[in-house]
Amino acid sequence: MVRAHRLRRMTGRDPHEQHRVATPLELLFDLTFVIAFGIAASEFSHLLVIGHVGAGLTAFLFATFAVCWAWINFTWFASAYDTDDWIYRLMTMMQMVGVLILALGLPPFFASIEHGEHVDNTVLAAGYVVMRIALVGQWLRAAHQDPEHRASCLTYATVVSAVQVGWIGTIFVHAPVVISLAIWVLLACAEMFGPWLAENRGGTPWHAHHIAERYSLLAIIALGEGVVGTVASLNAIVSEHGWTTDAILLVIAGTGLTFGMWWVYFVVPTADLLHARREASFPFGYVHMAVFAAIVATGAGLHTAAYYVEGQSELGVMGTVFAVAVPVGVYIALIYLIYGMLVRSWDVLHLWLLVLTAAVLVIAVLLAWVGVSMALCLLVVTLAPAVTVVGFEVAGHQHAQAAIGRRIADKS
Repeated sequence: MVRAHRLRRMTGRDPHEQHRVATPLELLFDLTFVIAFGIAASEFSHLLVIGHVGAGLTAFLFATFAVCWAWINFTWFASAYDTDDWIYRLMTMMQMVGVLILALGLPPFFASIEHGEHVDNTVLAAGYVVMRIALVGQWLRAAHQDPEHRASCLTYATVVSAVQVGWIGTIFVHAPVVISLAIWVLLACAEMFGPWLAENRGGTPWHAHHIAERYSLLAIIALGEGVVGTVASLNAIVSEHGWTTDAILLVIAGTGLTFGMWWVYFVVPTADLLHARREASFPFGYVHMAVFAAIVATGAGLHTAAYYVEGQSELGVMGTVFAVAVPVGVYIALIYLIYGMLVRSWDVLHLWLLVLTAAVLVIAVLLAWVGVSMALCLLVVTLAPAVTVVGFEVAGHQHAQAAIGRRIADKS
């Protein structure tokens, strides 16, 4: 059926709506985060290969929080109040513009952290302003048209507006980097407190299966950075030196690692758990920011490997392997953490799988230490997610199914 996108009342979507899936507009919106993640990974890898590890990691963590938080704000609102009328569509376009502005602000932000004088977040904050104007307008519209959830919607609008004033203020603070970043931490905490406060004032009608799908789609977008970034970085090497053994092995490692991390992400049906235990939404939603950061950092690590093959890195073999192994280990640990928080139980099998995963990563680093080539070490790192994949395919799926069944049936 073809219909016009005329105004529709924001009364809230049905949280039990059947066959609720991501909309084409949401998928379009997500494309802007391909750019943001790509720039963050590129800037991070650049600082790593020139030896500025501390500055690179600091800038990367703050940058990925900014990007992920922008996505989370849109996604949870859309899950509750997607009317798909012309106002909603234009407001979403405005938020997309804000994301792109934010992405353009990442290079000067990374550079300012590297130089250590003051934080240059002018363009980054401008992107936030654009997004927040649109988001506050959406929440005020929902508050006006959905009396049942008005208190929550007004709380969202108030907190977003208040914290945004703080972000704008940071543009004019030319304090040392440490002080500026401490202010950022306080503002980030205020940002994350807002949804908790709002949802405890009546809540909003978000859809569990829709949210789970949206998070999984962003995880796939972040994982794509590992493949696309590696191939793009290797293109210059292949053009100049041809298909060397290290170049071929690096492509295999990057693709295999990305595929393994994708498989690990989908071993647990989070949608069913969220539907039955809506109170788990905050740990699920917030810990995922670290998951996305670990995925993008893995892509950045693969970028550093490409720089190493090209002879443009100061990290050395061990540093390069570390740059990939550490985020992979963090990612897998976070997936187990999310699983444990959702089912509220732990399994001895999972502990063994985590130990084996850690052992694989340690072996990769030790191989680098004794002089094994970087590309072969990264192939060993690729085996890390395979430990969980094999473990769940052989026996873990039965353990998980039993734990999920108990958690869903538990009414306490």
